[in-house]
Amino acid sequence: MSRPTYAAFGEAEHRERLARARQALRHAGFDGAIVVAPEHLFYLAGYDSWVSVNSPQALIFGIEEDVPTLVLRNVDQPLARETSWVADIRTYHLHRDDVPALIAGVVAEKRIGGPGRIAIETQSYALTHAFGLELAKALGPVVLADATELLGELRVIKSPAELAYLRAAARFAEIGLGAARRHAAPGVSEIAFTAEIEAAMRRAGSDYWSIPIELASGPRTPGGHATPRERVMQPGDLVHMEFAGVSHRYHAAAIHTLALGEPSKRAREIYRLAVESLAAGIAATRIGAPVSAVEEASLEPLRKVGLEHAATMRFGYGIGIAYPPIWLETLQISRGFDRRLAANMVFVLHACLELPDEHIGVIQGGTYLLSETGLEMLVGAGAVELEVR
Repeated sequence: MSRPTYAAFGEAEHRERLARARQALRHAGFDGAIVVAPEHLFYLAGYDSWVSVNSPQALIFGIEEDVPTLVLRNVDQPLARETSWVADIRTYHLHRDDVPALIAGVVAEKRIGGPGRIAIETQSYALTHAFGLELAKALGPVVLADATELLGELRVIKSPAELAYLRAAARFAEIGLGAARRHAAPGVSEIAFTAEIEAAMRRAGSDYWSIPIELASGPRTPGGHATPRERVMQPGDLVHMEFAGVSHRYHAAAIHTLALGEPSKRAREIYRLAVESLAAGIAATRIGAPVSAVEEASLEPLRKVGLEHAATMRFGYGIGIAYPPIWLETLQISRGFDRRLAANMVFVLHACLELPDEHIGVIQGGTYLLSETGLEMLVGAGAVELEVR
């Protein structure tokens, strides 16, 4: 079979991933999987499509060497043919065909479950409550059990081919940062400013991103996940932004706060503390480090001045393949998680200080690759002095 026209990877890489998925499922006591999250459909099947949000899609396979099956809407079959190596594709007509019954029929045909446990991503937006209930009813007495974390963990360590796409994504994000620096000025609306960033990345060749550009200026900056509004930026404003360049669905996020002219003394102080927090966390980021210890290190500079409460975001999270509405992976660099960092992980690290009562917010960081040679920032501003435009 020839490689599909727009396949991001060769069939061999997808088959190796599928073999690892089967091994992990077998070890966890599953009989097979009904994979519905679009990032996993891409990772395992090469199928590149965002439409899981409004049309059920699934990759069905057992823990043995059966032929995997893609189930998707008939109107999207050409999308699978141009990206996926999977040959067995079953389609349905939306609102006319019984999708849960179709999936249950494939499961019965493959003789997986019978009765037993089948893995599915219950934490994915692609599995609505209604669809999940209908699917469980159609599959009975087979038990559907959550494998969101199990399948997500397969993607945390990046292959050389994946790292190449992540570096390309970082180049697109760097172009976006360049546009931000060129166009940041008082008198420009947040929306118009953001349009320059988006246009620069798209013209450079970036794929679409999973999260809208997050940007806020002046008194809006304590809103950590703010999106641009019609507000006209003013002299002395802080402006913080977070956006991703994308290559073949791999995301690299740039994070930066800058000032439009000289900011207030207090704003400079908060920025300095955010950079100290970021630098402290970066210094603790190494192979074998517990993720909780990395976040603890980032908080030390803030505890000394009584501002730990203002650090309202986790210190980091994994990033890679993504579809709307998020680009976070299962890796969390935060307290409350019992795992250690390893080579070839790619993640976002950021320091976020939000002081709503003072109308000041700062977010600073970027996307990093942890390798045997150390920590490399792929894109972002990192722990630098405040940039004044």
